[in-house]
Amino acid sequence: MNWRGWIAGAAASLALLGFAAPLASAEREHRTDYSIRLSGLPVATASFRSEFDGNRYVISGSLRSAGLADIFSSTQGTTSVSGVIRRNRLSATSYSVSYRSGKRSREIDVTFRNGNVVQASMTPPRRRPKNWVPVTRGDMRSVLDPISGLIIPAGSRVCPKTLPIFDGESRLDLKLSSKGTRPFSTQGFEGEAVVCGIRFIPKSGYRKGRHDVEYLRKLTTMEVWFAKAEGADVYAPVYAQIPTRLGPVTVSATRFGK
Repeated sequence: MNWRGWIAGAAASLALLGFAAPLASAEREHRTDYSIRLSGLPVATASFRSEFDGNRYVISGSLRSAGLADIFSSTQGTTSVSGVIRRNRLSATSYSVSYRSGKRSREIDVTFRNGNVVQASMTPPRRRPKNWVPVTRGDMRSVLDPISGLIIPAGSRVCPKTLPIFDGESRLDLKLSSKGTRPFSTQGFEGEAVVCGIRFIPKSGYRKGRHDVEYLRKLTTMEVWFAKAEGADVYAPVYAQIPTRLGPVTVSATRFGK
């Protein structure tokens, strides 16, 4: 992961969540839209569609810079994850991200089997400095992709203790803690959202000693809110807030439903 742009990446990852649910019908679609803002100013939008057929799911989405962000560097990205629903959890078999920011572009592809990474590639590859913390084989066992990992089936703890995430380059833990509930409303949803405090704990796949890594590691005020989707037994993110030195980055669902 490029930790210099981690704040923007974290916001984008939270936006690239869409919605997923083990629905009773043979095949069904769901759409979720997000707005990403920095200090209240729009910087990006995202739109996602989820498709389900039995116990299989596919989530695809797109992210596009907007507002002031477009003035400095236009950014576009797409993501896709597919897998199966087993053991009351979404388990990915493949995960991919492709994005372009200005003249720079990158593609990431990850293949999973039973929760373990069997193949991961990045094009073009990133240069590794001497103080790079390498990802080991053990780091890629029993992990979740950033999209499926934040879909919480009802009946499970909405704020689980730890989510082990591998995004194609970096291995990190998301430690979630319960902070009660808050009212939330948007197109397709109105009700109580479950609020979780969130901590980012880097494990590997980053440059050791970077100031931005330590800044994120020490943050204690980040939050992610989950709402229960109508007619489905899952909770999915509808709001997230990440403090930065430039101001708070917020990701908010502008549409949560059909």
